Parts: sequence; structure tokens; C-alpha cells
Amino acid sequence: MSWFKRVKEGISTSTKDKKATPDGLWYKCNRCKKATLTSDHIANQLVCPHCNYHHRIGSKEYFDIIFDEGSCKELFNHITSGDPLEFTDTKAYTDRVEESIKKSGLEDAVRVGAGKVNGLPLVVACMDFGFIGGSMGSVVGEKIGRAIDHARETKTPLLVISKSGGARMMEAAFSLMQMAKTSAKLALLGEDGIPYISLMTDPTTGGVTASFAMLGDFNIAEPEALIGFAGPRVIKETIGKDLPKGFQSSEFLLEHGFLDFIVDRTELKNKLTTLIQLLTEKKPRPKKEVEA
Repeated sequence: MSWFKRVKEGISTSTKDKKATPDGLWYKCNRCKKATLTSDHIANQLVCPHCNYHHRIGSKEYFDIIFDEGSCKELFNHITSGDPLEFTDTKAYTDRVEESIKKSGLEDAVRVGAGKVNGLPLVVACMDFGFIGGSMGSVVGEKIGRAIDHARETKTPLLVISKSGGARMMEAAFSLMQMAKTSAKLALLGEDGIPYISLMTDPTTGGVTASFAMLGDFNIAEPEALIGFAGPRVIKETIGKDLPKGFQSSEFLLEHGFLDFIVDRTELKNKLTTLIQLLTEKKPRPKKEVEA
């Protein structure tokens, strides 16, 4: 029983009369713990306005940010993983894939789209951490390979957004082969003179980092993204030395020359527009010297 109850002009403020705040109205930042209206958080591209923490997002959200409204066409749908090894750990691999498809609404850990960015054409292959940790299996390699082929055929710049825990070991060597496959395809893209931009987000690790994620004409990243090959414990045990603080952050990699620049998600579309313009600008060829 409460000690006090305030009643004024027939309005009671007792607990039973209070209205609950609707679920989902506020977003609480994972880092600074400050609350923001969910609508404002979404409008700010899911970046905390208080501390600039970049909340993890999926391919759908990146497509909404990057592509002009109504311009995106999704490519290479309906490709799903097989089970060549008939792999089983705590559950069968086929069951794990089916569960991930139902839970995430995705067919695998990457989505490919082609559209316009401020009127400029771009092909985007975006990984999704929500599908088995964004792991790179044969489907991921195949779809990125097809995205590269499409960029070559249409003479369109390519952007790959990485967000991955590494190779999908349920496919063993089939997964590791995707490193060579995607790297070889990118070499052909480079020979054709078609720009490739690699955007690394949190986290980008394992075989993805060791292949296509680090092969861009421009390698860029979101702030404070975890980027590396192996985990800190494995590295420390291997080299037998203490590691610098934050050595796998995008800021550390930028300082040591592994990245070209770091871009806030709120500025991503405009930065990409500038890059595409710079990389696709047709410069006049120098005139041949006339022989005397």
C-alpha cells in the first residue's frame, strides 16, 4: 500500500493509472547507454548521435543507405548451400542452413544488388552477419564472383561490404577455395580497369580479410570496426609477444597504412559518389610526340 496518493481535479496518478511506454519507442546505445528515439536513430543510419557508435546492420539497411530510391535491382537470388561433406557437429549442416534461412530471411550470407548512387551506376555485394556469422561458404564466393562478372560485363564499379566471422568451416576446403576464386576474379576486374572499392565493417575477420576485403583499389572502413585475420589470443600464442591495444581496430589499421580512410555511415553515400567520380573520370590521353 502506497503512503501517498495525489489526486487533483479528479485525476489520479496512482500506479494502476500510469501508461506504459510502447516497446521499441527508444533505442539504448550499446556503448554509451544513452537513449535515443528509435525513429531518430534510424534516420541517423543507426549511428548513435551521442557517441557515434555504429550499430551493426544488414545488407537491406546498407542497400537503403547507398542506392537511390527505387533504383536497386537484386541479382543472383535463389542460390543456396549444398552439403557436399554431409557435415554434422551439434546439428546437421543442412538443418543449420535451413534455420538460418528462416531466421534471417536470407538465402546465404551475401546479397548482391545493382543500382544508382546519386545517379551513378554501382554493383554492391554486401555480407550479412545474421546468416551463420557472415561466414564465407561456396555460395558467398559464387555470388561475389558473379557480382564481379556482372561489373565487368556492364563496365560498372564494384563495392563489396564485408561483415564476416571468416571461412565457413562446415564446408572445409570448399570454403577456403573461395579465397582464391574471388581474388582471381578481382584480378580480371583490375585488368579491365573497372574500379573496386572494399568497405570493411564490424567485424571483418578470417579468410574474408585474407582475400577480397583487402584487395580494393580503395580499402575503407567504418569507425571502430574489428578487422583482422586471427583472434588476439591465437596471435599472441603464435608470436609470443604482447599486442598493442586496439591493434585490430580500423583506426589502428589506418594509422599503419592498411586503410585509405575511415568513413562514417552517415557520410557513406556521398563519399562513395566522390570516389566513383574520381575513379571513373575519363582523362584525356596525352598527345603523341610528332617525330621531327
